[in-house]
Amino acid sequence: MKETKKLDKRITQIAKKLREMRKDSGYKSLEKFAFDHEISRIQYWRMEKGTNFTIETFLKVLDAHKISLPDFFTSLK
Repeated sequence: MKETKKLDKRITQIAKKLREMRKDSGYKSLEKFAFDHEISRIQYWRMEKGTNFTIETFLKVLDAHKISLPDFFTSLK
C-alpha cells in the first residue's frame, strides 16, 4: 500500500499564497495564468498543489505578479 506523504506546513503556505495571488489577479483558471505568463501548466499546477517545483519557475511566477521574493515571504500568514 502506498504511503501518503504529508506536506510540510511551509510548503502548504507557499502553495496557498500562490493560489490567492492568482485569483486576486483575476485568474480563475491556473491554466490561463500559466499560458499568459509562459509557464508550464503542469509546473504551475504542481506549485499550487505544493509538490516539487523549481526555484526558477517560482521566481517567474513572482515576476508575473510583480512581487519581490522578500515581499512574498513577508506576506505569508
